[in-house]
Amino acid sequence: MNYLEHLSKDKKLIKILDKKNPVILTKEKNIYLFLCYSIMSQQLSTKVAEIIKERFLEIYKSKKPSLEDIAATPFATLKSIGLSDSKVNYILNVCDYFIEHKITDAKLHKMTDEELIQTLTSIKGVGRWTVEMVMMFAMEREDVFSADDLGIQQRMCSLYGIDNTSKKQMKIEMENIAAKWSPFRTYACRYLWSWKEELIFNV
Repeated sequence: MNYLEHLSKDKKLIKILDKKNPVILTKEKNIYLFLCYSIMSQQLSTKVAEIIKERFLEIYKSKKPSLEDIAATPFATLKSIGLSDSKVNYILNVCDYFIEHKITDAKLHKMTDEELIQTLTSIKGVGRWTVEMVMMFAMEREDVFSADDLGIQQRMCSLYGIDNTSKKQMKIEMENIAAKWSPFRTYACRYLWSWKEELIFNV
């Protein structure tokens, strides 16, 4: 059974499934770099995040830097591209951890979703949301759901009429709905993010 067939069983979700433009998951190389980009983009608009990323690559003459390259970059240099002190520290933490523990893409791809979350969230500055984004957008993990993502919260409240007065109850309802999407929750999230309908709830 393909994911569109499965997700189409949800009578509300089916309204936003674009069957002409199916979601295709990708497996990126240099996961440490994607993790760094995710940290850089936290709480920033897509446009601003792209500018920061471009400035970051300019430090290394537009080439993808190695773990060692980033780890050796002066703190002030990283801060100068528009990063906060905490984000610079978190990025350096990622690189130091990957180097110290000899973490490779191959090792990460062999881990289960929960092992990935436990491993990467042990790095100071890396939270569950960041790891979920990495799994969805860089590791081809098909069954990831991010209940803490603001965009997912807004769109599910709008599409399913979820009351967001209690954040705890809202997340319980979200999880219950998403459970029916398994084992293709990543695809459902990707469709929710791309849904352009005006949102009627403020989360």
